[in-house]
Amino acid sequence: MRNTAGGTRAWGRVLCAALLLPALLAGCGADADKDADGGDGAGGRAAEHWRPEPGVDWQWQLSGRIDTSVDAPVYDIDGFDQDAKTVAALHGEGRKVICYLSTGAWEDFRPDAEEFPASVRGKSNGWDGEWWLDIRRTDVLEPLMETRIEMCAKKGFDAVEPDNMDGYLNDTGFPLTAEHQLRYNRLIADLAHRHGMAVGLKNDLPQIPELVGDFDFAVNEQCAQYEECDELTPFIDAGKAVLHAEYELPVADFCPDSRRLRLSSLLKEYELGAWRQTC
Repeated sequence: MRNTAGGTRAWGRVLCAALLLPALLAGCGADADKDADGGDGAGGRAAEHWRPEPGVDWQWQLSGRIDTSVDAPVYDIDGFDQDAKTVAALHGEGRKVICYLSTGAWEDFRPDAEEFPASVRGKSNGWDGEWWLDIRRTDVLEPLMETRIEMCAKKGFDAVEPDNMDGYLNDTGFPLTAEHQLRYNRLIADLAHRHGMAVGLKNDLPQIPELVGDFDFAVNEQCAQYEECDELTPFIDAGKAVLHAEYELPVADFCPDSRRLRLSSLLKEYELGAWRQTC
């Protein structure tokens, strides 16, 4: 979702993997590990997970029955609503699959909703059944989010798309700062990596320079409409995909810039069903 001030929301390589044995024997080494993490920001950690490259085509579907016939190598689908069978079917077609989760807002319609104490629930984020979370409370949220991310891993997902990752830019009911957001976003990235999955930075454009090393790709909504797409270039420069969606602009208005910037751009409807137009 974009921040509520913007007024919009989306409902919602392994570089050495194929060479793992040679890497162990011949030294894929520090340079490869650094490249797999896309820079120094991830602390030189070996990356045993997929990373999408700039310009990769993708499909984003968070509502309705998943249409597995869309010709795209990457699918982004809801982690709770979709099961391991759906993920396996997509893998059978050669696709990578991203697990959509809300990590910065409480949703009263999720099966684990009762596990979130009232003390960490803030103001509505403007959407039915959703309230901002107090991301300062990592003592409460870390085990809950790890359980969700582990669910994605057990279902076979390749990556996580954590949503509502820019609460500090919104009226959440909590005195959140940029530092709180950086700490929390890095925590979510570390949890995904701990469970062998890639992770995308959702929106949060102001913190891209500080977080590009911690995340494997970006997911953005409406950067063209709000004239923000140039701010995503650190991901492209690091060899990491930017999965981008617009809702209100015709493709002719944003695709030329998307191609110039090497963004993976779609035109979608707000409900994020199967329909899409690509650049």
